[in-house]
Amino acid sequence: MFDYTPNSLPTSVGVGYKPQHFEDVIRDPGPVQWLEVHAENYMGQGGRPIAQMKELSQKFAISAHGVGLSIGGEGPLDPDHLKRLRHLMDWLNPASFSEHLAWSSHGIFFNDLLPLPYTDATLTRVADHINDVQQTLGRQMLLENPSSYLWFDDSTYSEVDFLATIVARTGCGLLLDVNNVFVSATNLKMGAREYIDAYPTEYVGELHLGGHDEDTDDTGAPLLIDSHSREVADPVWDLYTYTLAKTGPTPTLIEWDNDVPDWNVLRAEADRAAAALTPAS
Repeated sequence: MFDYTPNSLPTSVGVGYKPQHFEDVIRDPGPVQWLEVHAENYMGQGGRPIAQMKELSQKFAISAHGVGLSIGGEGPLDPDHLKRLRHLMDWLNPASFSEHLAWSSHGIFFNDLLPLPYTDATLTRVADHINDVQQTLGRQMLLENPSSYLWFDDSTYSEVDFLATIVARTGCGLLLDVNNVFVSATNLKMGAREYIDAYPTEYVGELHLGGHDEDTDDTGAPLLIDSHSREVADPVWDLYTYTLAKTGPTPTLIEWDNDVPDWNVLRAEADRAAAALTPAS
């Protein structure tokens, strides 16, 4: 196993960066000490986004979060995508890089993060892809747990056991999305705290918090959608506090990707996360 560059985010609060917040982030960051960006948005060769990111990276630690590698895809990883990602890592030198336990391409690219059955075949494919990524980038990556809306009948691993086995095979770390746990637990009718109790928290390098939408399925049962379009729900804040008791102080991100609010609203969420994180430290 390779000795990859470890993740080095500050043990504090970050937010998902949006260009409309550039001036506010510079002027009034509050408790925010790091920013997450979607890697694919910064793979170009120049322009205003790159210039802004170079300035921000002088003031904040940066977490690059991939959304397009298709780690769980059937075919090999796209070598051109990996090449552009390596170029981004070289000039940005982020404190962390992460991707999703999902697939998003099969001949064509789907604008979604699609689920996987947890089987031996899937495990081997995902582990091979993670090894390819880490060798290409020369750094450890974090793998994020998905938000789930169904369970595959042919799965032979629980999600937690699947993730733990991936870590053992690749040396990757884990990104624990607390909102995703709550969404999946509600949709699949399982215990969110029991999931956290079983989770290999010693490998967690980053926590995520985000908002979700409430709906119902065809039977009238609650159905939660991981929308990233609103404030973090109170039950997710409670689960976050419970999680911190297991992980200890851990870099924590506020995600808000759709219906993005003014900076003062996003900063208020960051303030709340900082208040929860401080007693844990």
